[in-house]
Amino acid sequence: MLITENLRIGGSMNIGVDIDNVISNFNEVLLKEFIAHDKELRNAGIVNKNAYITRGMFDWTKEEFDDFYYKNIERIAKNLNIIEGADFYIKKLRQDGHKIYIITGRDNGEYSNPFEMTLNWLKKYKIEYDEIFFTNNFSDDEKANACLKNNVKIMIDDSKKNSYAVAKAGITALLMDTEYNRDAKDLIRVHNWKEIYEYISNYKEEKLNVILDTDIGNECDDQFAMSYLLKYQDKFDINAITIAPYEHKKFNKTIKENQLNSYDEVLKIAKLMNVNLNGKVFKGSEGFILQGYNETNDAVNKIIEIALNNNKTYILAIGAITNIALAIKKEPKIIDKIEVVWLGGHSFLQNNNNEFNFKQDIQAVKIVLNSKVKLTIVPCKNVASNLRTSIYELNHYLKDKSKLCNYLIDKFYNDGYHGIQERRALWDVAVVAYMVNKYWFTSNEVNVPNINDDTSYELTNNEHKITMVNYLDVDRILTDLFRKIGELL
Repeated sequence: MLITENLRIGGSMNIGVDIDNVISNFNEVLLKEFIAHDKELRNAGIVNKNAYITRGMFDWTKEEFDDFYYKNIERIAKNLNIIEGADFYIKKLRQDGHKIYIITGRDNGEYSNPFEMTLNWLKKYKIEYDEIFFTNNFSDDEKANACLKNNVKIMIDDSKKNSYAVAKAGITALLMDTEYNRDAKDLIRVHNWKEIYEYISNYKEEKLNVILDTDIGNECDDQFAMSYLLKYQDKFDINAITIAPYEHKKFNKTIKENQLNSYDEVLKIAKLMNVNLNGKVFKGSEGFILQGYNETNDAVNKIIEIALNNNKTYILAIGAITNIALAIKKEPKIIDKIEVVWLGGHSFLQNNNNEFNFKQDIQAVKIVLNSKVKLTIVPCKNVASNLRTSIYELNHYLKDKSKLCNYLIDKFYNDGYHGIQERRALWDVAVVAYMVNKYWFTSNEVNVPNINDDTSYELTNNEHKITMVNYLDVDRILTDLFRKIGELL
């Protein structure tokens, strides 16, 4: 649940802040209350100092715990004190231009009116904030979801569970140090608000180096994927866009002609977005390895150059994987410096991979699979095929937002190859969305499969593993896609 107060426009980052043990001294007060009541019970004292207060620190029965805790927790919460420096540094963060989102787990059934109680407490201590969200702390991912929905960059919490969920969602998690969370060794730990303020003041989100390998002249989903990627230039450093080969038998055009068509389409999208891609677009292979093509080209050379110059480069491949396979063949040293996310083939639920990106150059697929490069495959049927939308949704969310939006809508309705379609899957968007937020996907590691003559996968005991995506959250992806593409240019 959201309550908005003191709403303020602008700011450098959205910062999420928990209340208990982050702004309030919850554990300190709770322990004093438990010690006092323990003396009234039988004065056994603390029997397990390593346990949390409510989980075995005292020798109380469940009935004794429930009776005391649920009768007194609201009184205790109303009378908590503020942690030193919280009010001062939160105010300072807002003065620096950041937005403060209070994200509390108090909507958990323990309080008669958590909203009024919390707002009164915040007002009492003059805690400044922009918005407040109430979540159920017993849920595994409600806080992470609130962060994702509201573009929170940094979340400060004392809960290991919540911090791990936030970190998994790709958000920086700061764990406020308490005696009871010190077994969490792989989270960023902070000890006071001065330390939090200094961390945020020096925070710089490192961009990911990416190459988009696309057959964008093919249909319409590449245009959406490229636009989506370019809208995230605060997250990605787009080192290059390389042109993947494609060929349609019913059109009398060579792969070279299709290369030029894709090249022009990339420049058209860039112009509509007012993005300068000078020196970053490279034509690729003019044939398939399956047909004996083994030549170098601008795209292959650029992939190698960029990979060798960066510590890590992500290659987002949304066409035939020929350029990447040739780059690996020519310079195997790049294998340890790149990570490939490819939309191609079908899921293991299918008995074949008779899919456009896969079947055009099966030999290229084999090279990449067997190279031991770090690879994530987003299958088409059963996974990306679910990423369907309609001309009606596009008109509702994007029409007349910009020239880019209108162009994408027109391209969706008639891509020049499949003819007029009111509904279709935006397959390629899945690869960009995977990089934007892996929390929207589920996947598992599998041993590198063999490819049978009928294009089906054969499971193996190969020691090297790849990641296969098996589910994507359509609603979250399309919501974010429409939001980003619809933003003012």
